[in-house]
Amino acid sequence: MDIRVLPSGERAILIEVDDLAEVIALRAALDERVLDARLVPTVSHNPDAPSRSVWAHVLDVVPAAQTVLVTVDDNDAVSTLRREVREVARPLGSEQLPPPERTVRIPVVYDGPDLEDVALRTGLTQDEVVAAHTAAEYTVAFGGFSPGFVYLVGGDPRLEVPRHHEPRTKVRPGSVGVAGKFSGVYPRDSPGGWQLLGHTDAVMWDIDRNPPELLRPGYGVRFERAEAQAEGDSGGGTATSEQEGAR
Repeated sequence: MDIRVLPSGERAILIEVDDLAEVIALRAALDERVLDARLVPTVSHNPDAPSRSVWAHVLDVVPAAQTVLVTVDDNDAVSTLRREVREVARPLGSEQLPPPERTVRIPVVYDGPDLEDVALRTGLTQDEVVAAHTAAEYTVAFGGFSPGFVYLVGGDPRLEVPRHHEPRTKVRPGSVGVAGKFSGVYPRDSPGGWQLLGHTDAVMWDIDRNPPELLRPGYGVRFERAEAQAEGDSGGGTATSEQEGAR
């Protein structure tokens, strides 16, 4: 994998790659190095102990659509980090997404205001749209826009439809939508231009929860069709998760 490493302030580097698949592969590899470093105990009072790994200085690895930002706690770690990330990236490819760290299953009531239009745009029936959306195994690529909002990739290419030319001024929390190659869930009331297929009661962001986000980069997501409940109950259920490859 060819990367471009740029400075980003005194304690961070910005890594540019060619596409989103490379972002996902690189983020997974960097997170693995950081986790390994944190699992190794540091002997601070032994002068003969090996020096602290540069990965132990990493505070955060933040993926975006075509970049990965890595922040550290020490200015002196940046130059070493620049060399290390090149070594990590060199053997990586983007042909296959890494396996999910865990899979979160999100129940959805498919009653969205754009379901009929998406069916017309794609030439599918509404049931076929729902079947395509629930059959896909999504990967959380990165977060953005609003706390708790993540961009999911790996969906059925038949559901790649454009955003609305004029976004809605208000989309209710839990709305499940598609736009281009992404799928996502709105975590709060906000403007939004995605095509809305349904809604879920799963809470995407809760400041009283640790961690507050339901989904984070590297997680897998499966949407499951749920039935609308009795009047006064919005339905949609709560999300469940399955740990995969625990270390």
